[in-house]
Amino acid sequence: MERTLKQLFFFTVLLSLGITSGAQIRTAHYEIIVPEGTSDVYSSEMEQRFTEFNKVFRFDPAQLGSLLKVRVFTDKNEYDSYVVGLLGSPRPGAIYIHYRNPANRELVIHRGSSEEDSIVPYQAFIQFLRAFIHEPPPWLREGFAVYFNTLKYDRARGTLVYEENLSWLDTAKRSAINPEAILQSAASFPNIQAFSWAMVSFFMSDKSSDYFRSLTDSLMMLSPDASTEENVQLMYKRLIMFNPIAALTRDYSNYIAGKKTFTELVEDGQRAYGAKNYIAAEESFRKAATLRNNHYAPWYYLGLVAYENKKYNEAEDFYKKALDLGGERALIQYARGVNAAAAGKKAEAIAFLEEAAAADSARYKTRSDELIRKLQ
Repeated sequence: MERTLKQLFFFTVLLSLGITSGAQIRTAHYEIIVPEGTSDVYSSEMEQRFTEFNKVFRFDPAQLGSLLKVRVFTDKNEYDSYVVGLLGSPRPGAIYIHYRNPANRELVIHRGSSEEDSIVPYQAFIQFLRAFIHEPPPWLREGFAVYFNTLKYDRARGTLVYEENLSWLDTAKRSAINPEAILQSAASFPNIQAFSWAMVSFFMSDKSSDYFRSLTDSLMMLSPDASTEENVQLMYKRLIMFNPIAALTRDYSNYIAGKKTFTELVEDGQRAYGAKNYIAAEESFRKAATLRNNHYAPWYYLGLVAYENKKYNEAEDFYKKALDLGGERALIQYARGVNAAAAGKKAEAIAFLEEAAAADSARYKTRSDELIRKLQ
């Protein structure tokens, strides 16, 4: 009876919105419903996300009760009306709606919304996890959802691009937590996203460690039919079987205390560079580049370090990359000019210096002209 009422409710909502049909795209693991005449932009993305998620979780896809449903709207009013009709209030960008019956579950997306890119990765993971484990531990659900939230889809290249999500690092650092309480919690708790992400980041930081192995082993203990409380205890007992909680707490605390944001790493590198400690500076800038590979700053500073170490070809490569990533043209072309001059490439140096002066005459014309006169 409950199933019949839910199906009738869904049909009534769809009918009231005029959404009784749409183009359906089926992939190995998904059924994607888009408005008639709308191109499919999600099938490859969702399948790639499924693959990335399952590299950690190792769920058996054969256990899925049905394909994971994704419903796409391009019209904001239709999206809002649909979501409000189901949940009673709007949700920006995307929302995964979960029911005990797999046939009723769906990820609903407002394609083209300003929130889409920041919300779809989070909600897509929740859909993946709860498709296999109906009631997962809260820290596992929220921690991995935040962890994977910066797994962005590059539509131009058709590939996923990952940047480590450090948005909750400051919160995790400022507030002391008890890992045992987090791992044994069966309900939401203050700053759940910050602390859950911190636990996941700790376990995932070294895939050759005993902690990572304990995590993957404990995931095998989860049961699709167990309650939240039962799954919490199943995972916890396995996690601490070979990692006493006192040692885990100590190692977690040391890990978070030593974890740095992109900005902190760049600032550390700048201080080391100013102190002429080029080895430490390079290490910090390379770590920053690993966190945000598409930000120009680490590459520019790596160019400065390479120049100081008389590695002029390497410096030129770093500067060019920084420029390609949107770095300030005048600043970088001046640095390239100085670097080319040191490498004995006079023609290149003059061309770079002239570009720097043209791009920002107030800051670089005098300096560039002086160096050009020396080169001529």
